[in-house]
Amino acid sequence: MNIGITCYPSVGGSGIVASQLGSELARLGHKIHFISYEPPFRLDRKHPNISFHKVELNEYQLFKYPDYTLPLAVKMVEVSNKFKLDIMHVHYAVPHATAALLARQIGREEKLHTARVITTLHGTDITLMGRDPNVAPIIKYSTESSCGVTAVSYSLAEETAQVLDTKKQIEVIHNFYRPREPKVARNTMRRKLGLRQDDFVLIHLSNLRPVKRVPDILKVLANCEDERIKLLILAGGSFDEFKPLVKELGIEKRVVVKPRVLDIENYISASDAGIYASQRESFGMGVLETMSFGKPVVATKVGGVTEIVVEGETGFLKRLGDVKGMAKAVRTLANDPTLSATMGAAAKARAQECFSAEASVNKYVAFYRRVLAECTQ
Repeated sequence: MNIGITCYPSVGGSGIVASQLGSELARLGHKIHFISYEPPFRLDRKHPNISFHKVELNEYQLFKYPDYTLPLAVKMVEVSNKFKLDIMHVHYAVPHATAALLARQIGREEKLHTARVITTLHGTDITLMGRDPNVAPIIKYSTESSCGVTAVSYSLAEETAQVLDTKKQIEVIHNFYRPREPKVARNTMRRKLGLRQDDFVLIHLSNLRPVKRVPDILKVLANCEDERIKLLILAGGSFDEFKPLVKELGIEKRVVVKPRVLDIENYISASDAGIYASQRESFGMGVLETMSFGKPVVATKVGGVTEIVVEGETGFLKRLGDVKGMAKAVRTLANDPTLSATMGAAAKARAQECFSAEASVNKYVAFYRRVLAECTQ
């Protein structure tokens, strides 16, 4: 198949999943065309079946803010027609599905080749924007007008139906992750990070948006008074706003921050457990990535995280804001190497069994073919 993919190229779960999906589809022999304003983070552009088409943005004085939806739609028309795309798979309803539907309409009127539109909902488009009366109608329209809709968790699918008050059928296809073998030995990486071999290292991967509740994570560390317990943050955003809190809590020597890391496997393998305190999480890509390397996870009991972590088996789930409870769970793992290793092994097994690339990508391919056969929009 010829498949177009549009996503936000920033360091976030949706962009990472879209990039991984494109790479996996390319390995299967499909021709993949990414359409965005810059190459997505972690995209393997060296693969012969992957192409990138840049959306050029113009800033006219007439407009107070530069528009992205319209030039994106124009580029989608161009790429769909030139490469005879079968599927335009967009990640996020707004603006990507909106642009794709506009492109499909333009293509039809111009008698050009058009692609079926499939929209994957990742969370923010529903949990936040879907509740905003200023944009909710266009989100509902873009979702219901797509040939097919998927969600990354059952939790998000249920919330979508409730928030949008829609009867649109939503296919649940969980996110996936194919871990790469670390190229740097665990002890070597620890030395590079200034960590001792007997330290118990917590790891957190995210874009550091407010919903991730980074202050709670820092407070968890502060509540773990054992100086051996350290925190390694792989940051997809600026950490500057949290530095005053780090100083106030007196944990400067126990926090290591690394921005925009590509080789996450080398860092996760050097850690001992994951820590995630999100307020909302439609899936929890960082959680899955951490578990994939055999690390137990301490996380908040929210959204899609509950579909990944099995309480007491692959980690611990605590209520939102329960800093003391999370700290206690961390100390339990730090003080019981056997329990930590057992939970880590269970976490890796669950990641491999339930969230493998093969399983999810095969589901997407089957869904693509069903949409091509059934959708006549």
